[in-house]
Amino acid sequence: MIVLVRPQLPENIGTTARAMANGGLFHLRLVAPREGWPKERAWAAASGADRILDAATVHPTVDDAIADCHRVFATCPRPRHVIMPVMTARAAATELRGLRARNLRTAILFGPERAGLEAEDLARADTLVRYPLNPEFSSLNLAQAVMVLAYEWWVAADETPPVRLQTHKTGVATRDSLENFMGHLIAELDACGFLRNEAKRPGMVRNLRHWFTRGEVTEQELRTLHGVVAELSRGRMRHGRPEPDASRTPDDD
Repeated sequence: MIVLVRPQLPENIGTTARAMANGGLFHLRLVAPREGWPKERAWAAASGADRILDAATVHPTVDDAIADCHRVFATCPRPRHVIMPVMTARAAATELRGLRARNLRTAILFGPERAGLEAEDLARADTLVRYPLNPEFSSLNLAQAVMVLAYEWWVAADETPPVRLQTHKTGVATRDSLENFMGHLIAELDACGFLRNEAKRPGMVRNLRHWFTRGEVTEQELRTLHGVVAELSRGRMRHGRPEPDASRTPDDD
């Protein structure tokens, strides 16, 4: 669960709820919010993450907010005079996933917007979380800080491939489809005289094949290219094929 310690503005609580919902975190506890609770401005800033705010609980102290937790993590943007494990957000998310699998309840403390958690707050935690950001400018607002951890929490269990080709309703072309197109293209290039230099022809064909096979050409793209080649051929036949210019070579094109 996310625990906001002495949050100052209702709008920041609302945007925090929005960030939590993005990452699949739905349990929010508030420790002594400065303006009290509930506040309509928080719901206005949450962009629909109402269920988190509706279920949020208010606690007078950090001890009360974490009383039923087994592990407590605390975000710490600045060096503090404490001795305890320090994790990045990514490492913390992996650890939190493991704890959840063991049915252990965890809390992550986020401090007030102006100065962050105090030493007494950190003393309630067993692990610090620090984000490796630009050391010359590492300032985050409250919702951004929660968003970083929420993102890592989500990604730790997400199975989305790191790289994929968006193909809409088509699919990646098979090698057979590619060879069929290459046969069509080469036949037309032979017919128009583009591959007339026999010595260079094998290398030129290889270059064309490499061009079309080194990426993930889709079936739809191949159908379009078949149409292009066919139309060029029909246009050449309609207007008459010009005789090859003996002074030109394929390299001139």
